[in-house]
Formats: sequence, structure tokens, C-alpha cells
Amino acid sequence: MTDLLAGRERALRALELTVKRKLEGFLHGDITGLRSGPGSEPNEARPYQAGLDDVRRMDWNVTARSLEPHVRAPLAERELETWALLDASASMDFGTALSEKRDLAVAVLGAIGLLADRPGNRLGVRVALGNELRRLPAASGAVQLRRTLRALLSLPRPEPGAVPRTDLGHAIDRLAKEHPRPGLRVIVSDFHEDGWADPLRRLAARHEVIAVEVLDPRELELPEVRLLTLVDPETGRRREVQTANRKLRRRYADAMAAHRAQTTQAIRAAGAAQLVLRTDTDWVRDVAAFTTARRRAGARSMRTGIR
Repeated sequence: MTDLLAGRERALRALELTVKRKLEGFLHGDITGLRSGPGSEPNEARPYQAGLDDVRRMDWNVTARSLEPHVRAPLAERELETWALLDASASMDFGTALSEKRDLAVAVLGAIGLLADRPGNRLGVRVALGNELRRLPAASGAVQLRRTLRALLSLPRPEPGAVPRTDLGHAIDRLAKEHPRPGLRVIVSDFHEDGWADPLRRLAARHEVIAVEVLDPRELELPEVRLLTLVDPETGRRREVQTANRKLRRRYADAMAAHRAQTTQAIRAAGAAQLVLRTDTDWVRDVAAFTTARRRAGARSMRTGIR
């Protein structure tokens, strides 16, 4: 047990150093962090753009002085409450490349915690496993983030069939109900189950939502290894597949491609942003690229007044 705990502490320190080093430019950036759009506090006035600006933000004093309609561009809120939902179902305990999907999910939560670490900001985590939705309280600061990551790394890994299937849609609805204050919501899952699209849309109607899809390359296509035994991590059911069959491998790859396309379409239709992470790529680079794109989109939105 001592060796296990020491290994987790080393993993925590390594994760923290990696994220801080590679995201250094973002950790010292502006207050908007992962958020892509404007907030609610008024900023400087600029000319009104018909069809783009909300007339409720009209600055009548500046309008009267300049004889031209002006609006107040809002600033991003100085305090941000972030709640992350981690799908800890058995399908996340899978990985054939650099890590398991669950380890990657915990790592990206650490990155989100560092990116959102500003005065007044808080990060809380809900963990969905079977019928349970565990709660790690929202708090701020590096010490609390380390405690949260330590708790996530210590989560039990259920044996196949030991717990009911995780209902991600129900977990998202509970997240929305129990944490109604508008803020940033991050859903980290492989999105293998159905029934989460409508709850995600309801969540995105009130909050800014990032859906983090975690994948392993072996899920996308079958290897050609002749007889392969597949195990459903949720139920424990086994099935032997003859992977020497080229048509079978192609059908599987096509089915997974269609499933991924449906997932992307559902996330976009819900009004959420999608971040795809794989266990065989540099996930920190992918998070950095995603963050850069969102900040640029937010800057364009502030300049044009598009909400």
C-alpha cells in the first residue's frame, strides 16, 4: 500500500510539472481561461452593430454624446464556478497505448483545474459510476486541486458486471439540477452509451459546456490477430471474434466511424464544445490547441459583438 501511495504521489507531481510546463503561456494569460465568450460585466463602449448586438447593452450616455448608437462590450466574469463530470464506468478502464482512458480523463481534469485557477474561481468534480454520483467539493487553489486528483486516482475500479451500467444522461441531469449557478461545465467520457444528448442540450442551455471525448485507438478498429477474445467491461460477457476476416474488420471500423460522427453531431447540436483526446497522442498539446482556438474565438466574439 505504501508503494502504491508513493506511486500516486509521483504521478501527481509528474502530471503537475508536465501540464504547467507545456501550458505555461496559458496559465499566465487573461482571465477568460477556458471560456470562449463574453461575460456580463460592462467594459468599453463601441459602435452598435444592427442584428448582432443586444439592444439591452445600449450605452445611452455615449450614444447621446456621439450621436451614434453605442453598446457596452461585456467582460468575462471575474469568478468562475467550474463543475466537471467524470464518467468512471468500466469502459473507461481500457487503454492500449500510452495510458488508460480513465488516467487520461483524470489528467485532463488536472489541466482544467490549472487553467481555471484564478482568484475566486472554484473547481468541483462529480464522479458517475453505476447508480452513484459522487461529489468532490468545489474549491480553489493548487493544494485543493492536488487533493481532488489524489481522490480521483484512488477511485475503485469495479470488476466487469459488478456495478450497474452508468447512465450518463441521468448523471448530466443531476449535475444540472444540483449545480444550477451558471458557469463552466465539463463532461469527460467516452460517450459509448446512448441517452446523453438531450440532457447535454439542457445543460448547455444554461451553462458553457465542454464535452471531452476520450478514445483509445484500439476501439476504432480491430487488429488482425486471428482469434480475438472481446470482453464487455460493463457486463463481463465474452465473445470470440475471428479478426482475420477483412470484411468484419472493415464493418467494425465503419460502425465506429459512424458512431463517432453521431457523437460529434450530437455534441454540436447541443451547443457544447468538443475536445477529442486519445490515449496515443500528446494530450497536453491537444488541450493547448483547443484552449488557443477557444480564446481566439472569444476574442473575435468580443470584437464583433456576436454572443
